[in-house]
Order: sequence, then C-alpha cells, then structure tokens
Amino acid sequence: MRMGSAESVGMNTARLDRLGPAVQSYVDRGIYTGVSTIVARRGVIVQEGQYGFRDKEAGLPMTEDTIFRLYSMTKPIVCTALMTLFEEGRFRLIDPVKRYVPSFAAVKVLQADGTLANPQRPVALRDLMAHTSGLSYHFFDDTPVGRTYVDAKLLDPQAPLAAAIDDLARYPLAFEPGTRWHYSMGIDVAARVIEVISGQTLADFLRERLFEPLGMVDTAFDVPVSKRDRLAAMYGRPDILDPAQTFKAAFAQWLGGANERIDVARTYPVDAPATFQRGGHGLFGTARDYFRFAQMLANGGAFEGARILGRKTLALMHTNHLPLTLLPLKIGDLPLPGYGFGLGSRVALDVAQTGAPGSVGEFGWSGAAKTHYWVDPIEQVVAVFMTQSMSSFDLPELDLRALAYGAIFE
Repeated sequence: MRMGSAESVGMNTARLDRLGPAVQSYVDRGIYTGVSTIVARRGVIVQEGQYGFRDKEAGLPMTEDTIFRLYSMTKPIVCTALMTLFEEGRFRLIDPVKRYVPSFAAVKVLQADGTLANPQRPVALRDLMAHTSGLSYHFFDDTPVGRTYVDAKLLDPQAPLAAAIDDLARYPLAFEPGTRWHYSMGIDVAARVIEVISGQTLADFLRERLFEPLGMVDTAFDVPVSKRDRLAAMYGRPDILDPAQTFKAAFAQWLGGANERIDVARTYPVDAPATFQRGGHGLFGTARDYFRFAQMLANGGAFEGARILGRKTLALMHTNHLPLTLLPLKIGDLPLPGYGFGLGSRVALDVAQTGAPGSVGEFGWSGAAKTHYWVDPIEQVVAVFMTQSMSSFDLPELDLRALAYGAIFE
C-alpha cells in the first residue's frame, strides 16, 4: 500500500482534513463508538484515520489493525471469488443453479393464492449475485416467504454450508426468478457453487484465490485467539441475524434511539470456522485488508503484482444487470435511488439521484454493522468506512463522499 500527499493525486489537503472532524462528530455524539476510515486516489492512500474506541468499556482505542465483522461486505468478496472460476470457463452466468446444487431442482414458487408452482424458468447463477433469484431473508416480511426462514439452517453457524443450502432449497421462492430485485440469501448459494465447482471449502478457496495473493492477513471466517483483543465490540440495535428480529423492528428501534452494546457471539462466532462459512456474511477483517481488496477492483483486477481477475470481467460485474422496470432498488421499504445492481455490488446509474457526488459506474456495498466501501473507476477513488453498529440507518457514507470528492481539484 502506498501513502502519499493529497496534492500528489490531485486533491487538496486542507479540504481533505475536514473529513476527520466530521467522522469524529459521530463518535462525539454517541452515534458510533469507534470508526476507521481510508480514502485513496490513484492507488495512493491520502487519508487514514481511527476515531473513538474499538471497545469503549475496556478503554481500548480504535486502531488501524482493529478487526471488524464484515456482514454483507462478505458478498462482494465471494462474488469476486466465484468469477475467478467464470474466467476459467467452469460455469456460465446463465447456467441453472440446479446443475451445481441438485436440491434446487425441486424448488417451487409461492403463488398469490398460497399454492406452489414450478418456476417459469430455473434460478440462474446470475440471479444469485444480482438478487433476482426469488430468495429472501428472514428479517423481511414484505413476502410470506421471508419469515418462514426463521428455522433455516443458514442462521445456524454450526450448520455446514452444504447442509444449509440444501435446507434453503426446501423453502419456496417469493417470486419468479428475474421478475423482481429483492435482497436475499442468494450469494450464500453462490458460495456453495464455489465449493461444488472447485472441490474446496469456501474458506480454503477464498484464502488461496484472494486473501493470500492480496495480503489480506486478517480476513477469515474466524478470529484466532491471538487476535481477539483486536476485535471491535458490537453496539447498536438487537442482532439482525437473530431469527426473532425484523427489518421493520430494527428501523423502529433506531428511530427510538436504541444504541447499546450487544453480544452477537451466538450468530457470528469467532471460533467456528469449520462450519461458519457463508457467502452473504461471516467474514472478519480490517479496514486495511478490505482496502487491498477494493483497490484491486479499482486497478482492474490486480494489486501489488497479484492478478485476481481480468479487467473486462470486472467491467461485467460492475455493470447494471437489472432492467429499468425493476428500479429503484429497495431494501425493505428503504429506496436506493440512482443505483442499479451488478454481480454482488450496487452500481451508480444517476449521480444526482444518489444524493452525493460520484460518477456513473461507481460501485460498492455495505454491511449490517455499518461497514461500507465504494470504488469510483472514473475518479480512481477508493474509500472504506468501518464501525460496528448493528442496523444503523445513519448515512455517514454520504458525508464521507461529499468530503472526499470535495477535495478533488484535478
């Protein structure tokens, strides 16, 4: 990783220095206990900051090597890993999932009258990554299917991925594949496809294809005992992975000011790597590790001599795969204006509608504990924001974007 001055990459130091106080204000107001940020342009880190505490009660400050639960920022990593197999000709995006996961051959679609029917077309691998598969999450109640997942093995970290995905196939789809965008467990299924095609466990595949080549030394599905003092404590609302929690309840709790230290060890264990391997969540990592991954994406698939993917494959991943009839995106009842969706990440289509500066084609994603990253291929900007605040509906990423782009002068 290269550190340098803002001016060396066409940015203004005085303007970029506004970012620190803005992030610190979230800590001072008690919104977040601790935050870590990285901003880079043209491959040069121009801002890296740690604010507040990784564990307030223990008096442990936020540090550059603090380890975070990535939650759904696991998804872009898993999709990138799957696409390394795509480049080897091991699958096609239009292939039916049932070719690789036979239990999906029997999947049905829930009809409006409560009956079940065969899908009009099979769920394709592309549907899994683009969230058009018909799958859901247990915390969504906008279809009857979501709340039936409360006993799904995917929510049990002691259930191996293979068993969890075969179990998921017994639930009906909430809608016909390809007819709706709905955030879902689809990328967990994609993770199982990786295992089937490669013959490796997901953890081994990610380590060999991504983590070791990129030097992501602290990213894994567990936290070794020697590193656990670096793990950030969790704060915020009740655990979104708890089968009893819903998206609407989490939003109401946030509106009501709920913000406590919480224990997520049961649903996000540090010590169950043999079974707790998922595609939609599960990874732990540092801001610096995630930056290395994101900068690889910004570089067109390579980082510090390691080639992960080809440039055109990444362009395919970070192109909108949704017809305009499926926009705007909504997670629960909350819209994501200005964005389409690629293979694992949202993609900016209309900068004005996003509500912050950026470029058409900018992409990225977030996690349930308020981790966030974005990559702007046009301006060659990469940014990472890490905290541990469960179900936070604050939008510090918009402030970060305004401050980072406001510092660009060439």
